[in-house]
Amino acid sequence: MVSGSLQGVPLGTCPSVRRTQTRRFASVGSPTSRRDLLNQKRQKACGSSPSNRRAPVKVCAVATKPAGKTATTTPEVDTRITPEIGRDLYYDMFLGREFEEMCAQMYYRGKMFGFVHLYSGQEAVSTGVIRCLGPDDYVCSTYRDHVHALSKDVPPRNVMAELFGKQTGICRGQGGSMHMFSSKHNFLGGFAFIGEGIPIGLGAAFQSMYKRDVLGDETADHVTCSFFGDGTCNVGQFYECLNMATKYKLPHIFVVENNKWAIGMQHNRATSESMGDEVPYIYKKGPPFGMPGVHVDGMDVIKVREVALEAVARARRGDGPTLIECDTYRFRGHSLADPDELRSKEEKEYYQAKDPLPKFREFLLESGILSEDDILGIEKDVTAVVEDAVQFSDESPRPTKGQLLENVFADPKGFGIAPNGQYRYELPGFTAGTAEVS
Repeated sequence: MVSGSLQGVPLGTCPSVRRTQTRRFASVGSPTSRRDLLNQKRQKACGSSPSNRRAPVKVCAVATKPAGKTATTTPEVDTRITPEIGRDLYYDMFLGREFEEMCAQMYYRGKMFGFVHLYSGQEAVSTGVIRCLGPDDYVCSTYRDHVHALSKDVPPRNVMAELFGKQTGICRGQGGSMHMFSSKHNFLGGFAFIGEGIPIGLGAAFQSMYKRDVLGDETADHVTCSFFGDGTCNVGQFYECLNMATKYKLPHIFVVENNKWAIGMQHNRATSESMGDEVPYIYKKGPPFGMPGVHVDGMDVIKVREVALEAVARARRGDGPTLIECDTYRFRGHSLADPDELRSKEEKEYYQAKDPLPKFREFLLESGILSEDDILGIEKDVTAVVEDAVQFSDESPRPTKGQLLENVFADPKGFGIAPNGQYRYELPGFTAGTAEVS
């Protein structure tokens, strides 16, 4: 049940599906009649969506109303794990892990270049949040973006090919590890600098709000999720976006993946505590800007999904943004070039014991949602998909020299148009410097 209290859930805990604990949500108004109508339309239209690999989990229920002066009882989001949902979640988490571990192998074999930041250990966050979205919703990532792209249904072949720097990559080999982007999948990209992706995500949320509230497009109920780390929460863009998101009640979810380390800076050494706290919580930065702040165990996909479903439903019905802090941990160094000597052995072992994959696997088996054969079948399928992605990428062609200046100038290569209407770079002899240029 949603509470009007600004008090938080203690570190490392989150309300269960049975709602036996109080969750902290700040009150931010009630839905308008037009948005109620939209919710009714969405509930009637709920069903499976086509996908090239699997059907995205759809939100078919409306979350509880935020508590105001008088709390009212309304239907809750359906957080049950059905066999279909369990299969989807486990497939996505296992794909993320296998893909990243394969990336490590390929990097050390010299197939990838530059900085490669792996996501291993944090899969419960990507899966728990992004698998709650539909194909028309938006995701904005960081430089640790491979698994976010996979969760948004970007084909593994094209993600791996981008890492290989090949022409078949989602950015034709020109983006690399830190700059994944797919307009087809509403994946707004990875960003090399911390915080720079949040305003992009906010812009996507603004256009959704503008289409719905100003242009009267009742179908424009798209939600945007922006992911970022604990280190980003000390930069200006973060606070500016919190302010704007609440001011315009944007359908935006801020997802903080607090893995305790900003490169080599420990979170507790870089971020100050709120008054009365001994721990520098990030979720408490939400309520001062008029939005709910939620703290969740980011190593538990069930808990992350529960919180995400409520935040998505809240944004979709027009009640504005939510700030979610997911406590998680990366199992490798900051990047594959990082010797990972700053984190203690004891700290690593503590979080590896909380590995979200075997934890969720055990839950699926003990609850009877999936059988051992189901699990093994998923793992076999994922292994084949990842190996196929590597073979596809290895055999794909490298970018041509002709791509070098594309997407830099408007024409699109910056050399102008020849008298015959062709782009000058297409003229015979252009690359050799012998083309006639007037």
